[in-house]
Amino acid sequence: MSSTKQTKDDEKMAQELVEAYEKLKSQVHQVIVGQEDVLEQLLIAMLARGHCLLEGVPGLAKTLMVRSLAQAINLSFRRIQFTPDLMPADITGTDIIQEDKSTGHRELVFEKGPIFSQIVLADEINRTPPKTQAALLEAMQEHDVSVGGKTYHLDEPFFVLATQNPIEQEGTYHLPEAQRDRFLFQVIVDYPTRDEEREIIERTTSTFESKLEPVLDGKTLIECQETVRRVPVPEHAYDYILDLVRMARPTEESSPKWVKDLIDWGPGPRACQQLVLGSKVRALLRGRYHVTVDDVEALAHPVLRHRIVPTFNAEAEGISVEHLIDRLLKEAPKKEEAVM
Repeated sequence: MSSTKQTKDDEKMAQELVEAYEKLKSQVHQVIVGQEDVLEQLLIAMLARGHCLLEGVPGLAKTLMVRSLAQAINLSFRRIQFTPDLMPADITGTDIIQEDKSTGHRELVFEKGPIFSQIVLADEINRTPPKTQAALLEAMQEHDVSVGGKTYHLDEPFFVLATQNPIEQEGTYHLPEAQRDRFLFQVIVDYPTRDEEREIIERTTSTFESKLEPVLDGKTLIECQETVRRVPVPEHAYDYILDLVRMARPTEESSPKWVKDLIDWGPGPRACQQLVLGSKVRALLRGRYHVTVDDVEALAHPVLRHRIVPTFNAEAEGISVEHLIDRLLKEAPKKEEAVM
């Protein structure tokens, strides 16, 4: 009986999530033109309790989109501009000596850094050295920060969005594979269409103003995250995810020859976990309380593109990671959904 009630409550929450998603898109699109896929993937990552790595050239409103999303969900927001001289303490915070003016007594007090926000934009993360990049690792994985032997918990929900410029590579520090793997998605922000760019120009060069109203709060978002975990996944979808990810590993005996020739390093188990969680959220956003293979296929690129390293031969032949993922999707075996 309790199980049936839980299912009904989850389905009600799913229905409310769909309505909130439409309202949220309506709010964000007051200031952001287009970028439907990017906005959906950002929200999927938040509901799956994950983080995003955004890649796009300057001027595509990445910062504005994240700030608008934070306003529409009523979450605190901080932007950190990563530079070569940025230190870990500039992100996490540090202990400072504070004096009590009435007693003259001095004590160490922890001054929180910008990481203590619910949405953190790590702008141009590849412009800072690995030591500073690594300062994000514990926060992203554990939602904790350790300074001076003490551990401080971050407010929930907590979400890190990092951006990197794909064009300028001089003076940058490559993001290590271990850290890239901690991002649920790598999202590509592309140029707008001609009509979208025209609308952007008209809005930004006129007296147009817009004030966003929150349609979700942190508490409701956490409840939605819990609902996501209870969305059922059929066996054939699990099998498809396993086949897709394992096929991309050149060390697998069953992998095709072209994988061994063109892929140097394949995705680990975390890719399977992220595909499952992301597919659960996508199903909910489309009004379904079950995952389909279509959900997995739709999220394969953002989940796998930063977890696959092509070989030198692949790069020499001009074969991109996107082409490799397309081929994996084409050849991964699919099983028919069982008829209930």
